[in-house]
Amino acid sequence: MSEAPLRRNRDFLLLQSGQLLSTFGSGMSTVAYPLLTLAVTHSASRAGYVGAALFAPLVVVGLPAGVAADRVDRRRLMIASDAAGAAAVGSLAFAIATDAISFWLILVVAFVDSSAAVVFRAGQSGAFRAVVPRSQLAAAASAAQARQATVRLAAPPAGGALFGIARFVPFLADACSYAFSTASLLAMRTRFQEERAPRAERPRLREGLAYFGRMPFLRATIGMIAVSNFTFSALQLTVIVLAKRNGLSGTAVGGFVALTGASTLLGSFASPLLRRLLPLRTILLSEFWSALAYGAFLVEPNVYVLAAALAVQAFFFPNSDSALTAYAYVLIPDRLLGRAMAASNTLRAAAAPLGPLAAGLLLTATSARTTVAVAMSATLVTAAVGTASNAIRQAPARLEDVAPAPG
Repeated sequence: MSEAPLRRNRDFLLLQSGQLLSTFGSGMSTVAYPLLTLAVTHSASRAGYVGAALFAPLVVVGLPAGVAADRVDRRRLMIASDAAGAAAVGSLAFAIATDAISFWLILVVAFVDSSAAVVFRAGQSGAFRAVVPRSQLAAAASAAQARQATVRLAAPPAGGALFGIARFVPFLADACSYAFSTASLLAMRTRFQEERAPRAERPRLREGLAYFGRMPFLRATIGMIAVSNFTFSALQLTVIVLAKRNGLSGTAVGGFVALTGASTLLGSFASPLLRRLLPLRTILLSEFWSALAYGAFLVEPNVYVLAAALAVQAFFFPNSDSALTAYAYVLIPDRLLGRAMAASNTLRAAAAPLGPLAAGLLLTATSARTTVAVAMSATLVTAAVGTASNAIRQAPARLEDVAPAPG
């Protein structure tokens, strides 16, 4: 019996639609946070601290969230995280509207908001795998990447424009968007975890770490993606700071961020074709060698050139991400999915908080050219190491060649 296409998979569509609206709200806040910090403090380094606070929960909260996702009901966990995020962002909107805003409040809310998103994603891994048949995992992962790319295309300009109307508006809209996510979760019929036999011991974090550690290819990619995340998060903040130094509006800043969304969306459309034509190793390495595009900024240090270079690398993200996500979903059993994916996501994101922090400090102490050169060099060195890696060279060429590992 043939499986229904994804477009007729009711629960998959509910999960995607709820996340489309919620992620749109978060996308508006993503550009509004640095704009608000620059408006309140006029400091690139403090904008870097807020950027680090947005990424830090990926490292600090990710592993405990993975344990929770394997221990409690995933649907309830995701709804609770929605409520926490809405409360945090709503309080920030209220503080801005009543002129009670401070740098420390921005910092705390950014951390709590991002922490709620990390907990949500820990449960979402199980929800995603529960509603999508194995044979459609790669296609579904590409569809999810396309959704995120669509949001990155539309949300930043909207957030910048709303920020120009009133500083609290994008945060208020983000708080409201969480309700759509919760509604979609309540409407879904599929259980978010498989039935499990009673166990004498509760789920432990080290099980997920140990299981993930036995996969040479995924283990080898962790450090590489961590460095790529460092570079991209550093240069995203660099674009925003340079744009504000050049006197560009919030809408224009959002447009620069949206350019990476447009490029990622194109990469999502190209992902199925590239998976058919290219082996997994080539798809992965393309993300890292594309950092050569940042060399154009060293020749012509212009904010428009840097935004275009970011877009070049962003094109390759959905190709590598969808392939690696599907690879992991095939290999990891459901009882370990939350912890193993949390271990993967946490280690991959380990350097991401350092990106905006380093960029903010470098932009304050040195030049934009130096900032870009440091970030670019890190990814290119990683590209060379990955190209020489035996674990990556010996990886299966196609997802169909991957045999599920024993649970």
